[in-house]
Amino acid sequence: MSEIRVLLAEDHTIVRKGLRALLEDAKGIEVVDEAENGREAVDKSNQHRPDVVVMDISMPLLNGLEATRRIKEQDSNIKVIILTMHADEEYVLQGLRAGADGYLVKQTAPAELVAAVLAAFHGDSFLSPSISRTVIKEYIRGVESNTEFDSYETLTDREREVLQLVAEGLSVREIAEHLYISEKTARAHRSNLMNKLELHNIAALTIYALRKGVISLDE
Repeated sequence: MSEIRVLLAEDHTIVRKGLRALLEDAKGIEVVDEAENGREAVDKSNQHRPDVVVMDISMPLLNGLEATRRIKEQDSNIKVIILTMHADEEYVLQGLRAGADGYLVKQTAPAELVAAVLAAFHGDSFLSPSISRTVIKEYIRGVESNTEFDSYETLTDREREVLQLVAEGLSVREIAEHLYISEKTARAHRSNLMNKLELHNIAALTIYALRKGVISLDE
């Protein structure tokens, strides 16, 4: 059997290198590339078409949840395992909704990451034991009563990018530079997402982004 090709997406260099060493030490796994932010993870997934992506959630420019959604949209055959410090119910549900095939917390044993990669490659799901049954049952039932989640779903891909960059403290000018668009267009995107979310200042957008897992204060 050919080796399982893995892409690592993690913004902390030391953690990323440690994960690479762990995976490459396992028989039958090859790390084809690394990404240090969500946008790079999407681009490199499109470039390499890996079998499995190991994805952190809290990354700059584009968070891991949104990156997961985009990767699955461009190629549903690519398996995505979220590896994060977040075990909160909202993060887990958002990850599963985004299409993740596995969800691990970073406190997990190293052997579990290897097991998760193997499981995902063979079409199975893998969840850390610490992820509660209640969360999984709620996801399976498809409970979507949270109006904030519904509002988030109305945002375009570009508006989601702008939301994260605004919440990360970037100015309109800096957002325009990051996204290679004009300041006028960046300002329009910010205005549109504010209207859709009915949040009309930067502080409110930042709090919303924190609550939705778009950004995190923990990583």
